[in-house]
Amino acid sequence: MNSITPAIETENLTRFFGDQCAVDQINLRVEQGTFYGFLGPNGAGKSTTIKMLTGLLRPSAGSIRVLGLDPYSDRDSLAIRRRIGVVPEGLSLFENLTAVEYLTFVGRVFLLDRDTIRHRSAELLQLLGLDREHKKLAMEYSHGMQKKLALAAALLPNPDLLFLDEPFEGVDAVASRVIRDVLTEYVKRGSTVFLTSHVLEIVERLCTHVGIISAGKLVEQSTLADLRQGGTLEQSFLQRVGAHEEVAQRLSWLEGGTP
Repeated sequence: MNSITPAIETENLTRFFGDQCAVDQINLRVEQGTFYGFLGPNGAGKSTTIKMLTGLLRPSAGSIRVLGLDPYSDRDSLAIRRRIGVVPEGLSLFENLTAVEYLTFVGRVFLLDRDTIRHRSAELLQLLGLDREHKKLAMEYSHGMQKKLALAAALLPNPDLLFLDEPFEGVDAVASRVIRDVLTEYVKRGSTVFLTSHVLEIVERLCTHVGIISAGKLVEQSTLADLRQGGTLEQSFLQRVGAHEEVAQRLSWLEGGTP
């Protein structure tokens, strides 16, 4: 029986910035059709990992396979980019374009025909509540609206694998619910989502599998159900990153001390 190729697989993936090791020999395995939550404190190496997985930042050492292909191979890199969607940490929109113009540009880059671009763009903009703002330039959008436009662009080519770096940051509650529903259906059809988020409640609602990175090292990788055995996701997360041993700092004036 042939095994299904993992959506993501790394071996001893490492990245240095000068003398600092941001990602330290991590071995990820993300099966196809899973909703994978990649968690860690600020500065743990989450965004650096996503940049390496998506071909934006070459590793210092180790290997990567995305959908069975090497993102840094001249032969494979273009094929991978046609099959993935990315909402990066720092949004890189063309701010002098309207939402329709931007999605049209993205669609043409992915070699979609004009009718497909027009149909999918209209659906995405309506679904994400951007249809009434379609004449505004992206630079006039709030941060949350720009986040939704970036997600629309990532979904437009109907990718097999979606990378989302803090996609709910700055997004209102109504849009957040819509996005959660869209991503859930997206995974149900067999696609894969790789998500980073600091909001553990969102991870608990959406993810089937979780990886935890701390100080550049992968300290946990399991199903969400296994991780939550004997406690909440928050308790398990804090234990894995060592925060459960820290004593919370207190403000003296809240304890009746001298101001």
